[in-house]
Amino acid sequence: MADSSYLAIDLGAESGRAILGSIQHNRLNLEEVHRFPNLPVKVAGHLHWDILRLYSDILQGFHLGSAKAGNQISGAGIDTWGVDYGLLDKKDQLIGNPYHYRDERTNGMVEEACRIAGRSEIYAQTGIQFMQLNTLYQLLAMRTQNDPALDAAHSLLNIPDLLNFWLCGQKASEFTIATTTQCFNPITRNWAWDLLKTLQIPTYIFQCIQQPGTILDNIRESVAADLGISRIPLIAVGSHDTASAVAGVPANAENFIYISSGTWSLMGLETNQPIISEQSLSYNLTNEGGINHKIRFLKNIMGMWLVQECRREWASQGQNYSYDELTELARQAPALGSLILPGDERFLAPGKMVERIQEFCAQTHQTIPTTVGAVIRSILESLALEYRWVAEKLQELAGVPLPVIHIIGGGSRNQLLNQFTADATGCTVIAGPVEATAIGNILVQALALGHINSISEGRELVRQSFDVLTFQPSNRQIWDDAYQNFRKLAGK
Repeated sequence: MADSSYLAIDLGAESGRAILGSIQHNRLNLEEVHRFPNLPVKVAGHLHWDILRLYSDILQGFHLGSAKAGNQISGAGIDTWGVDYGLLDKKDQLIGNPYHYRDERTNGMVEEACRIAGRSEIYAQTGIQFMQLNTLYQLLAMRTQNDPALDAAHSLLNIPDLLNFWLCGQKASEFTIATTTQCFNPITRNWAWDLLKTLQIPTYIFQCIQQPGTILDNIRESVAADLGISRIPLIAVGSHDTASAVAGVPANAENFIYISSGTWSLMGLETNQPIISEQSLSYNLTNEGGINHKIRFLKNIMGMWLVQECRREWASQGQNYSYDELTELARQAPALGSLILPGDERFLAPGKMVERIQEFCAQTHQTIPTTVGAVIRSILESLALEYRWVAEKLQELAGVPLPVIHIIGGGSRNQLLNQFTADATGCTVIAGPVEATAIGNILVQALALGHINSISEGRELVRQSFDVLTFQPSNRQIWDDAYQNFRKLAGK
């Protein structure tokens, strides 16, 4: 295993980081060299990403990372959230600001797509969970609203592909990010051409698919000159952040559940082939791309977004709680006082999250949480019960025992939620590492450059390099009772 340094650019829905990774003496070391906020900007009633500022921060990350590594970086890779994209004109110039997936222009687009193409047919061609934020419905919104940007577009690039293009000049769609769009067919491993034509979405804007681990090119000479760094090889990693995170899971067995816990909780398992059936459609499960041609069979769950929005709301009122403080207040609140459905559409948009949670509880004839601790505890307990439902469906459709859940990402720091998850599901929960996304990003770079031989070898490196915490289930009876109440609430 070669001693090398790598730069991982990891953009989440709340913040971005540039992380320098080095493999030395069979251990992986990480150092954050740049952190920056990533928040939507509302313009003329629509939510957008501030993509040029993000690109500027990425360039700063390259500069700082190269300086820290003595200009000896072996490779670099970018991962981001899924579904969002930029459109380029015939001169490869960006057309407008990329929309944020929470923008309300997609309201009603799932229903419109199903009216035109049929729900079962859309799922048969894509195997993707129906969510109005998916690229497919964003493009359909542009078509139905006669957005001239779509007619002017010559290329569509998802966010990491767009950033890669600006950095190295290569236009391509990386496999894992392409599969998040609901424009991709995981059976043919190509774009869902028939579906796109049915919905009158131009097919010529979609780029060729490249597998994670593809060395795209060295960064542009002009970029390197501006930053005063060498022309670092840019690698298409698992460009969807969850694909990178799953690559960084420190598992030593094949059959396990992962939860990539952040703004979203993405909960699933790795399979060799997509699982597309009437049952998986009824459970609204999704088939996204993974490393080494794997499929991530999973469910998107409205994760720590709910906590983040409540925290922002309280901060706007002058109550500045840290996440640790919120968790401690939740620990002190009464157990299982009220439950919510994390996936309820009323919780998708930003703003007034506390009020929405209280309204949900009132409308479902439950105790209304009035304290900070009660609100947060309601969110965390409800998430744990949602995890149980998804775990049961994953095991049913996979047909194998799944006794271990690996929780990775920023949400793995929340030990209260980790214990709730173990209690609710009856599974052993292994939490960590926090920086699984950056770790997986780096492992794919190392694999592409021949510095490790397999993802299995990389996961062994992770086990040697990072500590994890283990949580065993307890209090099963009260959680079994709560689960029955949760299922009645959800009509499941």
